[in-house]
Amino acid sequence: MEKAKNRKPGIASKFFTILGIFLLSLVIFLYLAMYIICNGPSKHARDLFVTTCMETSFAKYFPPLVLSKQAIADIQKANSIIDSGHSSETQLDFSDVSGNTQGEDIEIHDVTGPTYKGKMMIVKDPSRVVVGTSAEIFSEDKPGKKLDKIIRDAKAVAGVNAGGFADEGGVGNGGMPLGLVIKNGKMMAGSLNGTYSVIGFDDKNMLHVGSMTGQQAVDKKLRDAVSFGPSLIVDGVPMEVSGSGGGLNPRTAIGQREDGAVLILVVDGRQPHSLGANFKDLIEIMENFGAVNAGNLDGGSSSMMYHEGELLNVCASLYGPRRIPTAILVTEDAGNDSI
Repeated sequence: MEKAKNRKPGIASKFFTILGIFLLSLVIFLYLAMYIICNGPSKHARDLFVTTCMETSFAKYFPPLVLSKQAIADIQKANSIIDSGHSSETQLDFSDVSGNTQGEDIEIHDVTGPTYKGKMMIVKDPSRVVVGTSAEIFSEDKPGKKLDKIIRDAKAVAGVNAGGFADEGGVGNGGMPLGLVIKNGKMMAGSLNGTYSVIGFDDKNMLHVGSMTGQQAVDKKLRDAVSFGPSLIVDGVPMEVSGSGGGLNPRTAIGQREDGAVLILVVDGRQPHSLGANFKDLIEIMENFGAVNAGNLDGGSSSMMYHEGELLNVCASLYGPRRIPTAILVTEDAGNDSI
């Protein structure tokens, strides 16, 4: 018995030694792989790796291990959307479609490309598209809600994630939105003097995208809006794209056709069936569906789309749906002000 007891520490020691060697080898392998990608002969592979990682909450810490901050900044600048800095000014008249609330006025289409798969939801009546929130008063101490919960609480028929939120290290609780939030004409976050990248609908159900102050948003009579970006299409003109136009990641975007129909897009990413899309892909998809104005919403592991209680895409998070502060919702009835 004594000999058996004496052997146990030796076995445990060998196990942890082997485990330590394995983990160290894995770390060394990953570091060398990153180093080769970032310093190897393929500029495209380097740019794609860096821009993809830097758009995430956690993986953004990887490129600085092998590249300087300046090198990373240069790569991001060379592979992005060149935002004009202007907000949309197109005046569209589609009042005749408001009030059309039949269920068949929501269409779902598959979208595919070389590196991505996703869903496009077309809502023909823009008055049904509103902003939903996780709370009436935002607080860092009060966590956000998961998208399906926001949809159920609002008695909406569909929804996607919307604006950004405080998420340092990818562990944010989704309680505090970043930038401007307007719901039913009430400013819930942001200030009149602040300048934001805004995506929102005015009292005539027209989508506005672009940079504006809180006061300008009020002057435009935005009824529902969130902050994110960049703008993808402004007044029928696609934004200029440099390089790859960003990395390959899960994406959510929103646009509007000339007839008023709202285009709501979610693209899967970080999955075997779909690596993800870049901004150039989003612009191309929105153009193909006839968008006059379009903007990029929050993406990554927050990108999700529900319709009639069914999740239509694959969540990128290993831990399931994120808690978020805002959502783009499709109401049951036109002009629903109870959301």
